[in-house]
Amino acid sequence: MENDKPAGVLFDVDGTLVDTTYLHTVSWWEALRRAGHDVPMAQLHRAIGMGGDRLLEHLLGPERDRDADEEIRAGHDDLFAGYFDRLRPLPGAVDLLRECAARGLRVVLASSAAQRELTALRAALDADDVVAAATSSDDARESKPAPDILAAALDRSGVDPQRAVCVGDSVWDVVAAGRLGIPCIGLTCGGTSRGELAGAGAAAVFDDPAALLAALESSPLATLA
Repeated sequence: MENDKPAGVLFDVDGTLVDTTYLHTVSWWEALRRAGHDVPMAQLHRAIGMGGDRLLEHLLGPERDRDADEEIRAGHDDLFAGYFDRLRPLPGAVDLLRECAARGLRVVLASSAAQRELTALRAALDADDVVAAATSSDDARESKPAPDILAAALDRSGVDPQRAVCVGDSVWDVVAAGRLGIPCIGLTCGGTSRGELAGAGAAAVFDDPAALLAALESSPLATLA
């Protein structure tokens, strides 16, 4: 029987479509500082894209006081919420979503943000009319670089895994997609270098959504439509 599942694009949101990477960095830095941890922002930035549970393990190690994890995560969430009304899409983000939808591709927001953060991110994008499905942290047992959130996005959207491409801004996005055998386009607008994204296995790398949109016909997305 011929596979009639649709093709689609799984978009990470934070740092890929909405300009939040450095806001998350500052929010984690302050939450950690309040808990007595002095972590340089450069180290924090490189960990953004992991889930909060993995981020703390990555930065503080297994010997940390795990009883403080929930308070640190809550501190980050409250600090980041202070930016909700100032969130802005990255250049070309909304146009890219609309062009993908116009080409018959299912547009999926494969986010691991908490639900209230996802609501703020979607409000900043103001493109729900072309979004076929979206995920939040509630949909994944394990966070990136585990592939759970992408698997949930595929399941929720009905997109054929063999006709899917992921778009993300961190090495964790690339690694998660690779674990499902899905090609991932990397964007450097989240602050991760072209070399790091390519080295992690990105199928192609662009500066931001606008650059990907301008090169759509020569990108891995061209084969999906």
